[in-house]
Amino acid sequence: MRKKEQAACIVEALKKEYPEGICSLQYPKPHELLFSVRLSAQCTDERVNQVTPALYARFPTLEAFAQADVHEVEELIHSCGFFRAKAHDIVESAKMLLTDFGGKVPDTMEDLLKLPGVGRKTANLILGDIYHTPGVVIADTHCIRIAGRLGLTDGTKDPGKVEEQLRKILPPEESNDFCHRLVLHGRAVCTARTNPYCDKCCVRDWCDTYQKAHKK
Repeated sequence: MRKKEQAACIVEALKKEYPEGICSLQYPKPHELLFSVRLSAQCTDERVNQVTPALYARFPTLEAFAQADVHEVEELIHSCGFFRAKAHDIVESAKMLLTDFGGKVPDTMEDLLKLPGVGRKTANLILGDIYHTPGVVIADTHCIRIAGRLGLTDGTKDPGKVEEQLRKILPPEESNDFCHRLVLHGRAVCTARTNPYCDKCCVRDWCDTYQKAHKK
C-alpha cells in the first residue's frame, strides 16, 4: 500500500475513534492559546489547564500581560516547570504582539517564529487551530512516535523531518486534526511504553510495527 493510501485509511479510522479532533488546551482567546502552548512545553496539558484559569483571570487582556510583573507570572505558573523562562517569554510575547502586530497573533509562520519561545510546533498549532491553515503538521512527541510506528515516516525523531514527511502524504485539510487525534491516541492506546495497547488500536491494520510483529 502506498503511503498516501495508508495515511488516508489511518485518518479515517482515527476520525471515527476520536470525532473531536481538537486541541486539549483550554483557551477563549488566540493569545491565550499561544501562552498555553508555551506553558505546555515539558508539561502536561492537564496541568496547564489547571493553572491557566487563575493566570488569565489575573491578566485578562494582552495589555495586562504586557504590563505584568514577571515574578508574579512566575508564581502563577510555577507548577508548569521552567517557570522563569516561560514567564519571560509570555510577557515579552505580549509586548511584541502589541508593538509589532497590532495586538493580534500573527497568521504566518515567519511572523510567529519571531515571538519569544515560539518554534515550529507552536506556530503550526496556532496556524491550524486559530487560522485553520491547511497542511499544518504539529510534530510533538506523540506525533513523532506514532507516525514512526505506523510507518508514515522513516522513524526519524527530528520534528522538522517528521513535519516534512507527513506534509507529503496527509490530506492538507485533515492534517491539523490528524495531529490532535494522534495526541489522544498516544495517551489512550499507542503509549510511549515498550508494549502499547495494540489489541485496542483502531489503526493496527495499517500499522507497520503491528503488522511486522503479527507476522512473526
